[in-house]
Amino acid sequence: MKILVTGGAGFIGSAFVRMLARETDWHIVNFDALTYAGNLENLAGIAESDRYRFVRGDICDQELVTSLFASERPDAIVHFAAESHVDRSILSPEPVVRTNVNGTFTLLEAARRSAIARFVHVSTDEVYGSLESPLEATEEFPLNPSSPYSAAKAGSDLLARSYFITFKLPVLITRASNNYGPYQFPEKLIPLMIANAIDHKPLPVYGDGMQVRDWLYVDDHCRGIRSVLEHGREGQIYNIGGNRSLPNLEVVRRILELTGRGRDLISYVTDRPGHDRRYALSSEKLMNETGWRPEVDFETGLARTIEWYRSNASWVDRVRSGEYRTYYELNYGARAEAMS
Repeated sequence: MKILVTGGAGFIGSAFVRMLARETDWHIVNFDALTYAGNLENLAGIAESDRYRFVRGDICDQELVTSLFASERPDAIVHFAAESHVDRSILSPEPVVRTNVNGTFTLLEAARRSAIARFVHVSTDEVYGSLESPLEATEEFPLNPSSPYSAAKAGSDLLARSYFITFKLPVLITRASNNYGPYQFPEKLIPLMIANAIDHKPLPVYGDGMQVRDWLYVDDHCRGIRSVLEHGREGQIYNIGGNRSLPNLEVVRRILELTGRGRDLISYVTDRPGHDRRYALSSEKLMNETGWRPEVDFETGLARTIEWYRSNASWVDRVRSGEYRTYYELNYGARAEAMS
């Protein structure tokens, strides 16, 4: 089997590629634009494999995408490539819409013309919007996105599903809760707080920090996606949740405890515009149909992640240089000033 993975140099995509390289004999084509969050260091261990090929390119580039499908003739595609950070989508919405909607359209068209056997579209629980406790979103919940990022993902979900309904393209959609683990670019909550705590820097917490998220270890997510790829029903949507909901502030406090830092490092900053209060997923459908279960509990996963960041300080230093510093100051510096 040959599989095309878009965004395979990113956090979740690279974890998925590493898993396939380790556990299967499949041929893997990794198609990634190498934006700020794409890092080929994440795949250094398999770069020379004769079952792996990296192709640099933009999923919005119709000519390149068409050529790639024609030359590689993949049996399946797992589509991770996306602009995935809410804060960045607020600061600059255009790249999110372009990549997440237009890029997905380009891939769907290429897949339709090549009669691909499976198209797994990787999405997010954010498309369901904020839910009051004790509700958990099932796959039939209405979409209620709040940010440009989640709206663009919801749009791409609907577009992908329309290709199944209209063209019978064998599309499957996954929606996962918040991922964490090694190799995550330090802009999302957990890697940002770990990196700052290790460096004795302030940990910026939005608003009162009581926004609730469900946490899913990245390897569990990748196993869930593979379960959908191999056993999911065409045209279906599958939630992939970690079954561990915690307020952001509690996550930050646990990171401080595990890194041996004091709570005086917590720095409350102005809340994100339109910040969803609570996400929650039901993964019953995926568990019942495929037998998948999350295997890494949050305490184990968080400790494992902190140890990885401690042991890979040079990786963190490299990815936090340059453009990342500019973004960090623009986003959090302005919010800190607004609170003072």
